[in-house]
Amino acid sequence: MKYFNTSGPNIPKEHYTIKRNSLIAKGIDLVNKDRYFTIWAPRQTGKSTYFRQLATELEKKDYKVAHINFENYKNASLKSFLYSFTRHLKEKWGLDLTKESDLSHVFEIIQTQNKNKCVLIIDEVEGINEEYFGDFLHSIRNAYHSRENHCLKSVILVGVSNIVGVVSDNASPFNIADNLNVPYFTNNEVFELLEQHEKETGQLFETKVKDKIFQITAGQPGLVNGFAKKLVDNNPEKEIQNYNDYLKVEDWYLTEVIDKNFANILNKAKEERPFVERLLFTEDEIPFKIDRPSIKLLHTNGLIKKDKKGYVTFWVPFYKKRLYDAFYPYTNGERRQISGTIFPDDYFTKKGDIKIQKLIDTYKDYVKRRGFKPFMQKDKFGNYSSLKESALIYSFETYITATMSELEGKIYREADTGLGKSDMIINIANNEFVIETKIYYSLKKFNKGKEQLAYYCKSLGLQKGIYIIFISEDIKYPNTIKEQIENINDIEITSYLIKYDETKW
Repeated sequence: MKYFNTSGPNIPKEHYTIKRNSLIAKGIDLVNKDRYFTIWAPRQTGKSTYFRQLATELEKKDYKVAHINFENYKNASLKSFLYSFTRHLKEKWGLDLTKESDLSHVFEIIQTQNKNKCVLIIDEVEGINEEYFGDFLHSIRNAYHSRENHCLKSVILVGVSNIVGVVSDNASPFNIADNLNVPYFTNNEVFELLEQHEKETGQLFETKVKDKIFQITAGQPGLVNGFAKKLVDNNPEKEIQNYNDYLKVEDWYLTEVIDKNFANILNKAKEERPFVERLLFTEDEIPFKIDRPSIKLLHTNGLIKKDKKGYVTFWVPFYKKRLYDAFYPYTNGERRQISGTIFPDDYFTKKGDIKIQKLIDTYKDYVKRRGFKPFMQKDKFGNYSSLKESALIYSFETYITATMSELEGKIYREADTGLGKSDMIINIANNEFVIETKIYYSLKKFNKGKEQLAYYCKSLGLQKGIYIIFISEDIKYPNTIKEQIENINDIEITSYLIKYDETKW
């Protein structure tokens, strides 16, 4: 029986696998045109699986394909590198160069061969030792210029960071026009992968579960397989994997999993913390320009991408959620203080409904007493290093989380990819509603936010939305911005203003 693979390239006989036919056709077309090209993408995007599929199809067209991984050759000697390189050429091309000790000479001999059509795929190209990496590229470049006369028709360099800038110069065959993009799974491909399991086992996934897996992973193949595998492992005998099953897996992924790919994301995010916090807690529209160091670093590591309007946005909602938690100042002790002031009987009507107004009023009292400084991160010198916007959002989340714990309610954040807002779904006393927290920047954004919240509630099948706006008392704003209940597109939206004095921050 097949299973969802979460480590290394897929083996179709063993793993549920998506064959990316249109992408394979693009690769074949480039090879048929004798192009030398690159591909870069973060880890767990399915690069290795794709190139194995491409190699299989090329071999059907009489190409001899050597697919070599150099991930662990950063400190390897040239002798070790050449042994691995020539061994693969012997196995895949039938060309024995294993006794050669000179890199340039290896390629000189390759250029004398013209009986076969050969393709070279170098995976994890960044792993090659810098001492001879330049010579390796130079040898490939020489082969490129005479490729019509010898066997090496195509070379494909694969990496986890954008290698175009590394390998490009005026004479290089590896230019931006010949970079093949391997995108994440589409929604249809995620459904197709999950349906392979359904057909083989009879165990089904609710449609909402499939939608949520695609939403939180953005179709990243490694995460899609990871979520699906955990669901199946948790519930091997269940006929249908339902939404509650999914929520347990999401919580596990967000709170327990030590994920090496997220660990890398977190380390890069810490290097650019102020920039990442702008994305998490403000609505700044930052133009996506790859030459900006912060953008290049975070994009090439899979954290951010360019949206449809040309601005920076988060790439994978799962990573956004983990970063939100990773930057949270857990050690400030505020939650314990808050819990001691909560008396459950005060928060419910005689009918058992939650008193939202009471909840907000007590939060406002808390803000007056404590302010927001407990939620600002300090560096090792005792200076505040995080943005004040983060303190506003973390303050409310801490308060609402502590309160829901005392009132035996549930709270979780939705997998939203938008910037500068925190969406929470509250489930308490058999009622469910959305709370959205935002910081006031302008009347236009304020009104747009209410419409987005109404749309969001409707998409979740909920009738009520709570709109929390932090607004500085130093800002002049129109009297139309007030606490009120409105009907927006048949959804009841209640707005609350949390005022703060920046001069007393």
